[in-house]
Amino acid sequence: MVFFKRELSPVEIFERALKDKQATRQKLTERLIVAERALDEKRVVAERLAKAGASNGQLDRAEAKMQVVEQKAKALRASVAECDDQMVLAERALADAVAQRDRDRAANEIESVATAIEQAVPRFEIGAAALVDAVTRGRAALSEANRFAADVDDIRREVLSAAELICWELRAAATRARAGNINVALLAPPEAKLLPAPETDRQMIYTLNPLTWREGDEVKRVAAFTMAALPKTLLPLALAHQHVDYLNARRVQTLIHVHGSGQQQAEPMPDDPALVDLDALGVQAEESPRADVA
Repeated sequence: MVFFKRELSPVEIFERALKDKQATRQKLTERLIVAERALDEKRVVAERLAKAGASNGQLDRAEAKMQVVEQKAKALRASVAECDDQMVLAERALADAVAQRDRDRAANEIESVATAIEQAVPRFEIGAAALVDAVTRGRAALSEANRFAADVDDIRREVLSAAELICWELRAAATRARAGNINVALLAPPEAKLLPAPETDRQMIYTLNPLTWREGDEVKRVAAFTMAALPKTLLPLALAHQHVDYLNARRVQTLIHVHGSGQQQAEPMPDDPALVDLDALGVQAEESPRADVA
C-alpha cells in the first residue's frame, strides 16, 4: 500500500526549520564547551611547564597542542554565532507565516459570511415574491392589500441592493485582510444615503468621477471612487460617458483595492469644477438628436 505524505503548511515548514536550527546549535554548544575545557587544560599544562623551566621543545609542543584546540574552539564559536543569526531569520519567517495564516483565516471567515448572504438572497427573494403573489392573487383585492404588496416589493428591492453592497464590502475587506492592510471602515454597515429609496429603482455602481443628480426636491452628490446606488434611469447615460462602472468590472476591483469603497469620503461641494451633472448631461443628449434632425 502506498502512503502519501501530507503537504506541510508554511507554518509547519518554518517550525521544522527552526527546530532543526535549535538542535544544531545545541550540538555545537556542547562541542564548544568540550573544546573550551580542553583549551583550559592545555593552557594549564603550558603554564605549568613554563613555570617549571621546561625545555624549548616541550614548550613548543605544549603551545602547538594549545593552538590546535584554540583554533577548534574559535571555529566552533563562529559556527554558534552563525547558527544564532540563522535562528533569528527562522524565527522571523515563522512569525510572518503565523501572521499570514491568521490573516487567511480571518479573510476566509469574512468571505464565508458573504457567501452565506449570497446563498440566502434567492430564498428571500422567492419568499417575498410568494408573499406578494398571495396578497394580490384574489380577484377582490383590497386597496390595503395592494399597498401592503407594494411595500413588500419595495423592501425586497431595497434588501437585494443592500445585500449586493455588503457582499462587495465583505469581499473587499477579505482581500485587504489577506494582504495585511484591512480597512475597518469596510466592515461598517452601509450608510442609509447609499441605500436606494423604495420608490426609485436603483443599481449599485462605482463612481469614476464626482456626480450629482436630482431626485424631486433633493440634490444628490457622490464623490469619485465611491459605491453608490444610482437610479437606473441615469445608468445608461453615466455608463456611456465613462462616469461609472459596474461593481464586477475588473478595473473597479482594482480601484476598490486602491481607493476603498469611498464610504468615508466627504460629499463633493456644489462648486466643485470636476462635478458631473447627470441631469444636464441627459438634457444635452436629448438636444443633440434634435439638432441633427434640424
